[in-house]
Amino acid sequence: MSGGLIVIISFLYLAILFGLAFWGEKRAGKQKSLVNNPYVYSLSLAVYCTAWTYFGSVGRAYSGGIDFLTIYMGPTFMMPLWYIVMRKMIRICKVQRITSLADFISSRYDKSVGLGTLVTIFCVIGILPYIALQIKALDFGIQILQADSMSGFTITTSASILSDNAFYLALVLGFFTIIYGARKADVTERHEGMVTAIAFESILKLFAFLLVGIFVCWFAFDSPKAIFSLAAEQEALSKLFVFDGSSHYLEWLGISLLAAFALVLLPRQFQVSVVENVNEQHIEKAIWLFPAYLLLINLFVIPIAFGGYLLFQNQVVDPDTFVLAIPLLFENNWIAIIAYLGGFAAATSMIIVSTIALSTMISNQIIMPTLLNRPALLARLGNDLTKALLYMRRSSILVILILAYLYYRFAGQDISLINFGLISFVAVAQFAPAVFGGMYWKNASKRGAAAGIWAGFITWMLLLVLPSLPIIKEMSLIQRLPELLAFYEGPQSNILIAFFWSMFFNVTCYIYFSFSVKQSSRERNQAEVFVDINKYARVFEQSIMWKGLAYVKDIESILAKFMGEVKAKKQLKKYAAQQGKTIQSDERADAQLVNHAESLLAGAIGSASARIMMSSVVKEEEISINEVLDILKESQQIMSMNRELQDKSDELKRLSDRLWEVNEQLRLNDHLKDEFISTVTHEMRTPITAIKAFGEILLDNKELEDDERNQFLSVIVKEAVRMSRLINQVLDIERFDSGKQKLECTSCSIQEIINEAIASLEQLINDKKIVLVKDIQQQIPPIYADKDRILQVMINLISNAIKFVEEGSGKIIISAYYIDGDIKVNVIDNGKGINEEQPELLFDKFYQAQNQNTKKPEGSGLGLAITKKIIDHHGGKIWFDKGLKQGVKISFLIPSERKYRRKGAMDASEGVVAKD
Repeated sequence: MSGGLIVIISFLYLAILFGLAFWGEKRAGKQKSLVNNPYVYSLSLAVYCTAWTYFGSVGRAYSGGIDFLTIYMGPTFMMPLWYIVMRKMIRICKVQRITSLADFISSRYDKSVGLGTLVTIFCVIGILPYIALQIKALDFGIQILQADSMSGFTITTSASILSDNAFYLALVLGFFTIIYGARKADVTERHEGMVTAIAFESILKLFAFLLVGIFVCWFAFDSPKAIFSLAAEQEALSKLFVFDGSSHYLEWLGISLLAAFALVLLPRQFQVSVVENVNEQHIEKAIWLFPAYLLLINLFVIPIAFGGYLLFQNQVVDPDTFVLAIPLLFENNWIAIIAYLGGFAAATSMIIVSTIALSTMISNQIIMPTLLNRPALLARLGNDLTKALLYMRRSSILVILILAYLYYRFAGQDISLINFGLISFVAVAQFAPAVFGGMYWKNASKRGAAAGIWAGFITWMLLLVLPSLPIIKEMSLIQRLPELLAFYEGPQSNILIAFFWSMFFNVTCYIYFSFSVKQSSRERNQAEVFVDINKYARVFEQSIMWKGLAYVKDIESILAKFMGEVKAKKQLKKYAAQQGKTIQSDERADAQLVNHAESLLAGAIGSASARIMMSSVVKEEEISINEVLDILKESQQIMSMNRELQDKSDELKRLSDRLWEVNEQLRLNDHLKDEFISTVTHEMRTPITAIKAFGEILLDNKELEDDERNQFLSVIVKEAVRMSRLINQVLDIERFDSGKQKLECTSCSIQEIINEAIASLEQLINDKKIVLVKDIQQQIPPIYADKDRILQVMINLISNAIKFVEEGSGKIIISAYYIDGDIKVNVIDNGKGINEEQPELLFDKFYQAQNQNTKKPEGSGLGLAITKKIIDHHGGKIWFDKGLKQGVKISFLIPSERKYRRKGAMDASEGVVAKD
């Protein structure tokens, strides 16, 4: 493939990356952040999967089988702990405005400049060669696409740096990182564009790797099964399917733990998981989404490794190149280009984030403290240092990338991706005791942290770094050190040996010096806040963590120097508004303002440098740990009182809302009462009018025939009965509501009641040609009830069913059975049905009156209300069943006689008399 075409494709991809980053920044400016999304946050964590994952995992699977999974098992098992550990770490960093891993360790241990510098130097030493290997991955990707044959392929370097593609790629990546990673002096502000681009690259490298895996499994071979079947026939590959002894399990455990530490402590991981975190709730999604990503991107590692072995077994081809070599073998250039871009994305995402993290460490932990300790040099830079800060950070980015490129060109050609990746993992693992111990152990001291890190890194250098350098290879003692410190006889990984012994000496020194050296009061203050951050997160700035003398004008001057005069005034004005007070330049600054100013500075220059700057303008007095605890306790009590007041305010609001609801209900009931009275009087007026009219006819026409006279008298009697029934219903409602209704309970059969109700309505059933079905369980236990009232219930329910079914096609089903001490009765019809939204309103005595404006109700609307009162007074319940496509199903439960009397006996034993 043409080299020029590959370069054009590479730069077109970088142009797309620039466009995405620009889009992300633009949306953030419009308050439409893409980064404030748990999926984007989870995808940004996939910067963990570098070119080492993309290319190196296949090489490791080729040589060690499923050993490669240890790099991903550790992070997978670590993720559930993130909800505890990472939430706490994020809260600490937001409160303290921490900008990097070095700043985190420095802040915890008395904001120590020396400790921050130490961590930064070791991070650069450990990560710079790892960045170099990403540049190597970019370069060999280009060279592989250009190669005529993969057999015997080796990476070569251009004779001149100016003609080396890798050099220009490094510069372009530096340009991108500067634009979207070093635009603002305050590094606690989100890099929206950078994170957007990283999330896109995570999607691209996953898609590309899966595409290559599918190509290998179903195009290069018939299926994954075919690959494994052929691999099983190869003795060299069949051994990779099984564990090979007890040492294997120790290595799995050790490398998994090492990878779990790396997920948190690699500078790039700390940057995306902590510094760039917008909302700690995003962790809940990342807990499962990130492991799912790791699973998918490793799904085809072994098939690609075994497939490459089978396809290139008679050729000398580097297994790290299989992802690109297999599509090229089949002359599928499109798959090869996509595979190349996936590796390009894996490498560039790591380079971008790592250089941002390291440049922040270098500028804040090394360059800035050096400047602050040289007032004359600092004075030359003028009063506004914001531009100087940005230039330092941008220069650091370019220097890091140039050094990484030079390391790759002159020293990193012969080092495999996987090996140096693990060496870097062991390096950053040396920060684990200082970080995790500092979060959970108050007695951990600055001396302990420094001693532990020194001990760990010296061991790391002796066991891993020095033996790999050509100049040291002649020194037999250095070469034999890992062998002398091995755990058992037999072959074992130098990585595991170095990890164990470096952590052993690290932890030992950390604990010993923490106990033997007393903490300073300021160090103890920080320890208290870090360990109990969940308790003090909301009161930290309000807590008076400082004693001394300072003036507002001096603080404003310092802030203006590092943030710009306009932004400094804006921040002080914002702080004053939050505190509800005014701040004058000539007045003394209180402790809260000093803490706030130091926090703002920490976001720009790091906590250690911020401490130095604040010390230059304030006269600080020593504050004891007891004072600190009292202050935090007092602040906590204030917060607790505020919470109590807020709770009471919320309770008053709830009561007020409830009172309003009750008032509205009373108003509605009053309105419904008026409508109800209107409805009842209307219902009574109808029979009275009929009685009056027919009575006048009889009175005025004495010569009427007997048949006509009897017909008119029959109507008068019928209407009188109707009015009497209505009056009785109103009186029933009143007696039930007032508690004056007495039930005359006896032992009776529900079956007899149902039969009697049906008999009384038989003529109506026959007139409408309704099909009536009875499904009554045999030998139902008796109930203890007022028989007439239960009969009234049944007649009411069956009458309603008759009323609403269609003539000639109507069907009514009445069922009854015993269930758990109760008798359940159902009345089901196939009529027009009811509105299912609030069927319980049908039992309201005001319901029909309320709905008269839509349709005139048939009857008074009191029948169902009385029915419910009767059932309730018998200790039962009645309801409409929802979900019927047609018709209505109404059911009620009433206690059996045995259950009723047993409950009565229990009530009597408790001093309650059951009512009949």
